[in-house]
Amino acid sequence: MAARKIIVTIAPTGGMASKKQNPHLPTQPQEIADDVYRCYNAGASVVAVHARRPDDQATCDPAVYTSINRLIRDKCDIILNNSTGGGINGDMVHPVGNSEYWEIRWEERLKGLEGEGVEMCTLDAQTVVASFGDREILVPTMPSRIRQLASMMQARGIKPEWEVFGLADIVQDVPRMIGEGLDQAPYFVNIVLGVNAFQGALPYTPRLLQTMVDHLPKDSVFNVSAIGAAQLPAAMNSLLLGGHVRVGLEDNLYYAQGELATNVQLVERLVRLVREMGYEPATPDEAREIMGLRPLTA
Repeated sequence: MAARKIIVTIAPTGGMASKKQNPHLPTQPQEIADDVYRCYNAGASVVAVHARRPDDQATCDPAVYTSINRLIRDKCDIILNNSTGGGINGDMVHPVGNSEYWEIRWEERLKGLEGEGVEMCTLDAQTVVASFGDREILVPTMPSRIRQLASMMQARGIKPEWEVFGLADIVQDVPRMIGEGLDQAPYFVNIVLGVNAFQGALPYTPRLLQTMVDHLPKDSVFNVSAIGAAQLPAAMNSLLLGGHVRVGLEDNLYYAQGELATNVQLVERLVRLVREMGYEPATPDEAREIMGLRPLTA
């Protein structure tokens, strides 16, 4: 009997961490592409791309995404998944009037759809408040905005990665868009756990993950992203529940307590454990088939 194929996603950069926290974090197009290629060779089949400005602050500038995507595609056929979340600084945020809170710029998030070569984009199906230091940042993704993002992705032939942080996202917002015909099965759902900075997000526990998996829409393919020390146990739990896995410095800066990680180290360890569990990492083409993406040659 053939081993079940597992999609391994690498999230190399994100929109929050900095090189001050981990100097191995790739932020500029060439270093992101070089790092992704190493992770591809280690067994990753999807890359979750975040863009940064030359000063390392967050952006969704299509030109930056295009540069990253082209550099990666010149090296390998890994699946390109660009973020429409952006990040918590740089081009992505602005203060709201004279109030004490900040907001993620909606028009900047939409630019994440415009990078050349993108196959997937994240679609955060919730409104949250993110707290970083003394700054509270509203991330408003109302149902109308979820619909707008999903419609724009559909028109461009981009597959949404539904990012969900709680049970309500799974049972309300995602099924609503599916019911409106804005995504086609299989639906790729990324269950994100342990984002303590997000109001309303859930921590990782086996019971909470089981509950979220139990409520996924029919015909879903799911992936689990957990933050910090929860990254590895949540990935193993995902495998046991029939799901796929993700690692990377976006979610976890450490290999072990007190030991800073590289993206390649995280992928190599996860791939090793996937195989020890009796599974086999999917190639990018196999991952495309699992997720219902067009073949790259198309």
